[in-house]
Amino acid sequence: MTDGTTDPLTRPLPAPTPRPRFEAGFLTPYAFIGPALVVMAAGLLYPVVMAFYLSFYDWQIGLELEDAPFVGLTNFGRMLVDHQVWEVLWVTIRFGFWTITIEMTLGIALALLLEKPIRGASVFRTIFILPLMVSPVVVGLIWRYLFDARVGWINYYAGAWFGIEPQIWLGDPQLAFFAIVFVDIWQWTPFIFIIVLAGLQALPSEVVEASTIDGATWWQQILFVKLPMIRSILVIALLMRLIDVFRGLEVMLIMTGGGPGRSTELLSLHIYNRAFETQQLGYASAISVLLILIVFGMSAAILLLANPMRERSDV
Repeated sequence: MTDGTTDPLTRPLPAPTPRPRFEAGFLTPYAFIGPALVVMAAGLLYPVVMAFYLSFYDWQIGLELEDAPFVGLTNFGRMLVDHQVWEVLWVTIRFGFWTITIEMTLGIALALLLEKPIRGASVFRTIFILPLMVSPVVVGLIWRYLFDARVGWINYYAGAWFGIEPQIWLGDPQLAFFAIVFVDIWQWTPFIFIIVLAGLQALPSEVVEASTIDGATWWQQILFVKLPMIRSILVIALLMRLIDVFRGLEVMLIMTGGGPGRSTELLSLHIYNRAFETQQLGYASAISVLLILIVFGMSAAILLLANPMRERSDV
């Protein structure tokens, strides 16, 4: 009979040898991402820090920053009671709600329809992504002429095909808001389409085939198999479009200039007008800080609620 301490089945395992804290090549990944971090810090952090810094000064174009008077929190106090800021913020929220909702819906629907290798799918995919390749400045110019009340093609074909009277698209507050929403959907739905299509084509075919064998219908596969598996991709696409909406400027500036009134003036365009039209750089910087806080808060809320990395951490 063997002693319990010598029995190989009951013998306690030796304590694991502690691994060195810094192994060979520990710093190698950081050496590769170091240059990218430096570029990001120079291109992103520096402007943000300067926006915070300038918001405490009454700085105007042509005046040296050293000579600009320090006003402390005056710009922020003025911003809180400025009805124009909250008016354009409401316009931005409405614009973002309609554009993101419709773009996500259309982009996902088109990706689901064209994910299969059907005849002509490649041609349709190429056509759908063409608006994404056009510069925002060119997009604004093209649609400004298309929506023109006198020579625009939209009024012409709306009257010729449907008998609709000519409309002053960019001169009416409601129609102008509809116009910028329509143009943004036309330009950025392909972005959602490309991202979702790539995610769908990367799904393992075994999972889809297993759901088919289990008797899942096409709708059930979409709702319970495909979309849940690309949840992280959908969240990232939503987050990127949210950020783009709050920094959108060129198309609205060229199409309507924010008018009529402020019906199409987004918060980013309002900041531009304050900085370069009225030369209130300090006050514009304070509004920029508000924009940064709003985007950061909404992005953090989306990431916390959706948590696109949860499925990876649970593996």
